[in-house]
Amino acid sequence: MINSSEELEVGQTAPDFTLTDASGQQRTLSELRGTPVIVYFYPAAFTPGCTTEACDFRDNLGSFQGAGYAVLGISPDPVSRLAEFAEAEQLSFPLLSDEDSAVAREWGAWGQKTVNGRTFDGLIRTTVVVDADGVISSVEYNVKAEGHIARLRDALLK
Repeated sequence: MINSSEELEVGQTAPDFTLTDASGQQRTLSELRGTPVIVYFYPAAFTPGCTTEACDFRDNLGSFQGAGYAVLGISPDPVSRLAEFAEAEQLSFPLLSDEDSAVAREWGAWGQKTVNGRTFDGLIRTTVVVDADGVISSVEYNVKAEGHIARLRDALLK
């Protein structure tokens, strides 16, 4: 798989962004300084893998928050779709709309992918952990939705 955007690396400062969440509120990454943040990119609300991943984050949110982490989900879905998804799946963490995929591109989460034998450019499922100082402490591209949150929880909540 070839990323058409440059991948982030551990140790670099996370690029800041301001995106609109499912409730219409503007969210800026730098406003969370002082708190470690799990930023995950997912291709589309209501698809099987993305629903699995979002529900796994929902079900483990207490553990992450108990350890001081905030969770932000980012997709190219419009705000209205994110609101429907959050309500349908009872997601209590912010889902952010990146309709033009500018943030995904800046974070290396955009590139060539193959789904059902079709190759195209699109969002690559990605998880980035940003420490309280805004520095990337972990980055994983081409994440498989199933089992990912359990591995992340094990790595972060030792």
